[in-house]
Amino acid sequence: MQNIIIRNETPADYRTVENLTREAFWNVYRPGCLEHYVLHTFRTDPAFVPELDLVMEKDGEIMGHVMYVRSAIKTDDGRTIPIMTFGPISIAPQFKRQGYGKVLLEYSMEKAKEMGAGALAITGNIGFYGKSGFVVSKNRGVRYEDDPDADYFLIAELEPGFLNGITGTYKDPDGYFVDENEAEAFDAAFPPKEKLKLPGQLF
Repeated sequence: MQNIIIRNETPADYRTVENLTREAFWNVYRPGCLEHYVLHTFRTDPAFVPELDLVMEKDGEIMGHVMYVRSAIKTDDGRTIPIMTFGPISIAPQFKRQGYGKVLLEYSMEKAKEMGAGALAITGNIGFYGKSGFVVSKNRGVRYEDDPDADYFLIAELEPGFLNGITGTYKDPDGYFVDENEAEAFDAAFPPKEKLKLPGQLF
């Protein structure tokens, strides 16, 4: 992890980060991807947390990025408990599976804790995120609205005991849902890439 810097994204980084995100997610969950457009639109969303919009540089080149947004748990007794979520989190393909994602994630989680976030909720692979303190959320009494039995909906306490006694439902922030035609038009401004239908894709 030598020659690594993690800092806030600046407007001068936007296009580089969008292209990085596109490269990281292309043909992973669907033919092509939407994540770079989600990132692009979320920067002006009220739920966006600019202080947790972070890039990772290696030898002066941006090779990682993560963004955070504010979200909430709707409890079964009628309360709204503010938490945060993050994503997309992107590592350039040539640096994947080398530990950089975990470093960026845990750095950003510590920053979220410093900002007062009591917990984080995400959809992801417990095999990866479990190493950073995430657990299957339904086992803590917090259900994913789109799929209450989901094993891929995860949660982590940043403040010990924050979720004690809390049961309820989590819904993805509205900003994660984008118009696919608008995303297609946005993608047209990037270098052409072939969309492929591959085994294991979700969509």
